[in-house]
Amino acid sequence: MSVTKVFKMGLLSMVAATGLFLASNGFAADAHTTSKFEGVKANSGTATHARSGNTDTLTWSEDFKIPETPAPHWQVVDTKGNVFLLNRLAIKGDKQNRTIALPAYVHDVAKVQIWCAFAEVLLGEASYSKPILTASGERVQSDSMAMSR
Repeated sequence: MSVTKVFKMGLLSMVAATGLFLASNGFAADAHTTSKFEGVKANSGTATHARSGNTDTLTWSEDFKIPETPAPHWQVVDTKGNVFLLNRLAIKGDKQNRTIALPAYVHDVAKVQIWCAFAEVLLGEASYSKPILTASGERVQSDSMAMSR
């Protein structure tokens, strides 16, 4: 092999490795943040969606304050209007469900709400600028596309 060919192969390998590195970092940094929570009791902070592997999570921001109500919970609304009541925000003692994993049956998220399960009242909500498609939603979408072929 000539020196020129070895050099070209080395250069192409470096370009390919750089492309893979940038692509993997782009996906890892893929996070989406809602508008500010607005409502009767929840009027601060935002929620951020992130994905690690096939797990979608929601995390509230540092400036979010848990409403002083008996049973505030995470709740999400999908693009079809389905509402999913999820984990309680505060649990025994000083522990908090600051970050929660979205269940596999939630295929997309349009809004994140804070819901009081005791009084059955909406305390506040925040929206994404575009709905978030979860990993399970992507699987359903790819399965339906494969079936339509």
